[in-house]
Amino acid sequence: MRKIVLMMSVSLDGYMEGPDHELDWQLVDDELHTHFNDVLRDMGAFLEGRVVHEMMAAYWPTADRDPATPRPVADFAAIWRTMPKLVFSRTLQRAEWHTTIVRDVVVEDIKALKAQEGGDLALGGAELAAEFMRHDLVDEYRLYVHPVLLRAGKRLFPAADVETPTGLRLIETRTFGNGVVLLHHERPAP
Repeated sequence: MRKIVLMMSVSLDGYMEGPDHELDWQLVDDELHTHFNDVLRDMGAFLEGRVVHEMMAAYWPTADRDPATPRPVADFAAIWRTMPKLVFSRTLQRAEWHTTIVRDVVVEDIKALKAQEGGDLALGGAELAAEFMRHDLVDEYRLYVHPVLLRAGKRLFPAADVETPTGLRLIETRTFGNGVVLLHHERPAP
């Protein structure tokens, strides 16, 4: 069975974007970008909210056209263009680049998607992640903690309406040369 894997960069104080939606605090150098590519290349699909999808679609389709583009960026552009994408949105009317628009998170549909053949499913976007977590659908958490305190912005894990904690098992940690630390956890088998 495929897993739903939440991959997200966060500040040390738990924010995934700054107060004005800025992401320029993220320390994505060639080493970290190559790591992202290695993980994402084998995924079966990207699961994204509309905001994340529109941000990605505005840049990645042509990101590798400039000959000066760093190799890891160019490599990810090719990964992004060919990867199937499911965009969860009630307002998006049309999308390109192997994208299917899904109107709602329906638990039975997500479980059926997980039961299909193929690679794991990369989940992106804080609001969509919160919805998946509410329905207990996230199997792995790959949090990339950047050595910065934002002190304001959008939290990755807002106050939840979940009454019981979810215990996780640490799979891996990794420290990158730029100071970013990967914390990779999974749900224990039932």
